[in-house]
Amino acid sequence: MKRLIYITLAAVLLLSTFTFAGSVSTVFAKDSKVLKFDGMVGVPRPYTGAVNAIRGVPGGGRPWVISSAEGSLKASGKIEVAVTGLVIDPNEPIAAAGTNPSATFRVVVSCLSKDALGNPTTVNVSSDSFPATTGLATLGGGNAEFEGTLELPQPCIAPIIFVTSPTGSWFAATGF
Repeated sequence: MKRLIYITLAAVLLLSTFTFAGSVSTVFAKDSKVLKFDGMVGVPRPYTGAVNAIRGVPGGGRPWVISSAEGSLKASGKIEVAVTGLVIDPNEPIAAAGTNPSATFRVVVSCLSKDALGNPTTVNVSSDSFPATTGLATLGGGNAEFEGTLELPQPCIAPIIFVTSPTGSWFAATGF
């Protein structure tokens, strides 16, 4: 009788170990978070334009500010980004100051990776355009959300997430 109890207990433990290990490896393989963020920085003046591009991504033509941002990037390439109040710096001496004039944004994920020969390289992967609210930040301008899956290079080391114009100039970035 004792032997039957021990065999049954061993079988249950063995089965639960395989079940647990299988579920853990699936989670880590497909859904582990590579990056989670609770803020982004808008383009400061020195990074506007192409002269001081970051990883090949030029800054927007004017300084930008952002009220809030959050999101995450998973190893599977699933990305979620939500921004609020992403607008041209209100201190800019132009009529569009304090507004978002762009009806769409894109997300760019920049990874340090390797090329086919194993040499280090930067790989930038872009989403399709998605809607953003235009107008003054005080009236809800500069708000947008994106959820999708991007094909990330392997490996994707030290990712930076950019919110960009439809043409690829960044307005906000992680890593502040």
